Amino acid sequence: MQPLKGRFRREPSERADPAPSRLKYRLQRWMLTPGIRFGLRFGVPFCLIFAAGSAYLADEARRDALRGLVNDARAAIEERPEFMVNVMAVDGAGTSVAQDIREVMPLDFPVSSFDLDLQQIRDVITGLDPVKSASVRIRPGGILQVDVEEREPALIWRSREGLALLDENGIHVAELGHRSLHPDLPLIAGAGADGEAVEALRLFAAARPLGARLRGLVRVGERRWDVVLDRKQRIMLPADNPVPALERVLAVSEVQDLLERDVAAVDMRLAGRPTIRMTENSVENWWRIRQLNGGGQ
Repeated sequence: MQPLKGRFRREPSERADPAPSRLKYRLQRWMLTPGIRFGLRFGVPFCLIFAAGSAYLADEARRDALRGLVNDARAAIEERPEFMVNVMAVDGAGTSVAQDIREVMPLDFPVSSFDLDLQQIRDVITGLDPVKSASVRIRPGGILQVDVEEREPALIWRSREGLALLDENGIHVAELGHRSLHPDLPLIAGAGADGEAVEALRLFAAARPLGARLRGLVRVGERRWDVVLDRKQRIMLPADNPVPALERVLAVSEVQDLLERDVAAVDMRLAGRPTIRMTENSVENWWRIRQLNGGGQ
C-alpha cells in the first residue's frame, strides 16, 4: 500500500533554510564592528543633542537669556562674602615704596578674588625700581597680602641727569637729591658707570686702605676707571684687570709713600710701563733746584 501524499506535506528538498541571507549576514557583521557600535551608542545621541541645541540657540533672544543666567550664576558665586577682598596689606616696604605700590595698583575694594590676577599684580609691583622681589597672595579674611623685598642701595651714580642710587648690580633704585643724604655710600661717575657696578664695588673694596682720601671712581670713555683721591690725585687704571693694578699702586705707596708725595697722577694703563705725573709745583721746584745746581757748578 503506497503512502498517501498529504496536501500540505512538503518534500524534504523543499524545507526552509534557517541560515540568514548574504545581505542580512553582512549587515549583522557590519553592526558588530567597534566603530559602528560606538557611533550608534554615542555618536547618534550626540548629533541629535547638538542639532537640538543648535536649533534652540539659533534664536538671539534665547542666547541672551542663557548668557544672562550664566552670568547671574557666576556672580552669585564670585560675590559671596568669603570670596571678597576688602583691603591690601603691604609688608617689608618703606613708607614711600608702600605708597608707590598703592598708586600703581589702584584697586577699588571690595573686589572679588576671582577678578584679581595675582601674577599681573606681582609683575606690576616688581616693575618698580626700588622693589627687588615681591610675593602676592590672598589671606583669610579678605586681605590682599603683598610682601616686598626692597633693593639695598650700594652706590651713588653721578650722571648728567643728577644723582641716583644703584644696588650692587647697578640697577636703579631711586633718585637722590643730595649727596649728604647717603654719605656712607661710595660715589661713581661717568657715562656707563652704572653698567660696571660690580667691578666698581671690587675696586672700592681694594681701595679700602686709602680710607677718607678716596673720593670716588670715574668711568672714562665707558671702558676704564680713574680712582679719584683728595689733593686732586688720580690713579689711572687699565681697561683690563683694574683691581690688580690698583693693588700694585697701593703696595708701592705703602712702602715708599708714593701717594703722600706731590704726585698728580699714577698712570697704570700700560701694565709694563707705569708712569707718574708730578704736580706743577713740584715740577717748578725741580727746575728751580736744577737751575741752582747748574749755576753753582
